[in-house]
Amino acid sequence: MQIRKITKFILGAICGSVVTLSVYGIANKINEDDVKTVSIPVDDINNFANVYAITKSYYVESVTDTKLMNGAINGMLTNLDPHSEFLDQDSFKQLTEITTGSFGGLGIEVSHEKDNAIKVVAPIYDTPAYKAGVKSGDFIIKINGEPVSNMTLDQAVKKMRGKIGTKVTLTISRKSELKPIVLTIPRAKIEVASIKYTMITPYYGYIRVTNFQANTVSDLIAALQNIYNTNPKLKGLILDLRDDPGGVLQGAVGVAGAFLPKDSLIVYTLGRAPNSNQKYYAKPDDYTTEDDKPDLSKVPAIFKTIPMVVLINQGTASASEIVSGALQDYKRAKIVGTRSFGKGSVQTVIPLSESTAVKLTTALYYTPKGRSIQAEGIKPNIIVQSEYDDLYNSWDISEASLDNHLDNPNGTTVSKDKDNTPIITPPKQISSESELKERVKQQLAKTPKVVKPNEATVDLNTDFQLKWALNIIEGKPLPKQNIKSISNK
Repeated sequence: MQIRKITKFILGAICGSVVTLSVYGIANKINEDDVKTVSIPVDDINNFANVYAITKSYYVESVTDTKLMNGAINGMLTNLDPHSEFLDQDSFKQLTEITTGSFGGLGIEVSHEKDNAIKVVAPIYDTPAYKAGVKSGDFIIKINGEPVSNMTLDQAVKKMRGKIGTKVTLTISRKSELKPIVLTIPRAKIEVASIKYTMITPYYGYIRVTNFQANTVSDLIAALQNIYNTNPKLKGLILDLRDDPGGVLQGAVGVAGAFLPKDSLIVYTLGRAPNSNQKYYAKPDDYTTEDDKPDLSKVPAIFKTIPMVVLINQGTASASEIVSGALQDYKRAKIVGTRSFGKGSVQTVIPLSESTAVKLTTALYYTPKGRSIQAEGIKPNIIVQSEYDDLYNSWDISEASLDNHLDNPNGTTVSKDKDNTPIITPPKQISSESELKERVKQQLAKTPKVVKPNEATVDLNTDFQLKWALNIIEGKPLPKQNIKSISNK
């Protein structure tokens, strides 16, 4: 089996429509001797061939060989654990777009409204959609003449993406216009920023990592330089990893390395195959890629020592858990929020052709002190619940809740928390779908009319966890009346 390269990933779970993607690396080839020495169960293969023939002959509808074979391959893989699977052409392409952070598209952030309407949350500044006059609040009713009422949000997004230079015709409904607006917009290369930042107060910086891409470390360095230039007397930094589904390994290693001493161990992996056992340090070889050569020596020295808080929640998975775990192990930052997702397995993506691949779980990753995050997650130093925790807890969104998930090799302790970790709860938590929809509606109303790629928008009045992250980093005392210990739950 000749394969030019094998791409390693850690992929997380599916939370709603979010697919978690984490660790990325490159190996040269599969060990062909290992493949040749695998025994073939003849009786089972015969059973498979018989089922295949029966299905082809008697299934109620005609079915193609490709559909049957792809389904059989995927069934074999998905039966192992939640993250092993067969990647068809669309899935393989989507995976590539996620890791590179760029694709051919229009530059629109959209949401799914009732009756399958596609609403424009905001156009991204200086993209084709922005230049064509698409506005926040517009409703997309047709794409290339096809009504969106029969499309899912994912299907609509796929139709708007495509080859750079080709065109998409959008039919838009706008409140201020009596008739629908028809816009023909050329697709262009859209860069999705993984780093957004701002000054949360004159002395405290804020950085949000939306996911980890090939260029995340370079973008982080630029953000840290800008924050430092804004105020060289900076007193602290908040790193927000909430709802960060993961990304490429180099991004995770580089982000953690920006705040830790040079050459620090960030993460290591252990698996059955010898080449699955790897250690990753805050060294250029481990945080650079072919397309991006960031230099962590350009990070202002102040960021190695100033107080830090890392915000995490149930949506913090994979690469973002690597960063959280490393900074926690070295006691470089206080981890604040709620327990993370617990995605701690490594997947190797093995191309089968130019457009298809197998994604197979091959190892587990560990924090510098040897903690496995698999089905366990990162536990905060200070638990600060969000307004949504009542609702999230009822959904039980975590790696441990997935069918066929791998157990933690060190033994799980999630249900055995009996310590005095403080818990801060908001005055009111959202516990119903109607309350959730109303809050989302309020947040969308406050969304900027045009999205600037690297500009973070924060609101301390409506973000309870962020408010307390700032209070903690400023050294304010925890309010005794709002604190309870886990042992008293």
